Amino acid sequence: MTPAARATAAALIALVPAWAQAGEVDCVYERGVVVIPASVAGMAGDYILDTGSPNTQLHETKAQMAGFEASALRGRVLIAGLDLRDRPIAVIDLDARTAAFPTPIAGVIGADLLAPYVVDVRFSPCRVAIRRPREARRFAAGVVLPMGPGAVASARAAVADGRHAQAGEMVLSTGSDAALRMHRRLAGSTGDPEALLPFGERRATLRALSFAGVLFENVPAGLLADGEPGALGVIGAPLLAHWRVRFDFPRRRVQLAPP
Repeated sequence: MTPAARATAAALIALVPAWAQAGEVDCVYERGVVVIPASVAGMAGDYILDTGSPNTQLHETKAQMAGFEASALRGRVLIAGLDLRDRPIAVIDLDARTAAFPTPIAGVIGADLLAPYVVDVRFSPCRVAIRRPREARRFAAGVVLPMGPGAVASARAAVADGRHAQAGEMVLSTGSDAALRMHRRLAGSTGDPEALLPFGERRATLRALSFAGVLFENVPAGLLADGEPGALGVIGAPLLAHWRVRFDFPRRRVQLAPP
């Protein structure tokens, strides 16, 4: 989808959401994250779909252009043919997260909005479906994983650096641009750790990651800033893209199918 087509799709969602196929929307898998057209508090544009973010966010710059000065607000969200009223929205400076994108990113659609729904993500060609459980279509899953506690998508995984191995809950994030990010307290890295943080340019290499019965070796990995969620870390879209993924939030499970 070209930038012009994405802008047109976003405008159509804002003006006539009934035209969209209910529950589905084309997306773009770009810069290692999933981007979808949406309208949040009346502001149509491209939004990062992030199953690992607990909150839906509006870019502070875009909010200020529309006359919003508060750090939080409530508003209407139009996404994938759904019309969601009076939803909480955090207003946050997203410059560091979105500066590398060729077109402006208006915000982030988080797990708080997705919680009542079954969310299907196909990375190539990129397509997102957001439906209530009774409306979800058949999904031929090869692997079913229980989600851990908490608001965001998560599942168990294990990592090893050749000398040590650790297993635990990891956040599953369609909005994280690295295959894997580990907490600094758990990862030993050389060089400048700041360059390995989210939105940094560097990647380290982790010896192995075991997830969903698959062993990934020499995984490009980064670090998480202090306070980020996940007992071990975050598995991002570049690794999740090995499958079609169903995030069944109401039943707290993740289903994986061949791409």
